[in-house]
Amino acid sequence: MNLIVAADRNWGIGRKGRLLVTIPNDHKFFREETMGKVVVYGRKTLQTFPQGMPLRGRVNIVLSRDTSFGVKGAETVHSLEELKRVLKPYPSADIYCIGGESIYRQLLPWCDTAHVTRIDQNYEADAFFPDLDRDPCWKMTADSDEQTYFDIAYTFCRYERKAGRISLT
Repeated sequence: MNLIVAADRNWGIGRKGRLLVTIPNDHKFFREETMGKVVVYGRKTLQTFPQGMPLRGRVNIVLSRDTSFGVKGAETVHSLEELKRVLKPYPSADIYCIGGESIYRQLLPWCDTAHVTRIDQNYEADAFFPDLDRDPCWKMTADSDEQTYFDIAYTFCRYERKAGRISLT
């Protein structure tokens, strides 16, 4: 399973339910990487999408503890066991965890590739992603040249798990 995230220097990913910053090339990368694939995310992340609707051109799966929650255009699951069953037919390489903070933390043990847009800024964040640079199970295996959007410098990085992934099967 993959994950995709944009994080600042302190691995901050959001504040008050919103992204820390909007970078058009990051959104383009996200679209290109996930189009036609399976995206797994939480209910709060869904609420940040345009009109609070699932993403077009992808299989959308929402993980929510709220058993009464459901949304047209997405499958809703209420536990990790249920998520495992729903994901079973899909190749692991076609599945992307896309947030938010609690979903990343729950699914990180299942992931073997992390696509991280590293933003060279410190924002005031209240949601964070685990620091993969300090995690001995992860190694950065690729990074782009530094890019800029106005005064914001960022790089696209790929991290790969060295060991310890939990299998979906």
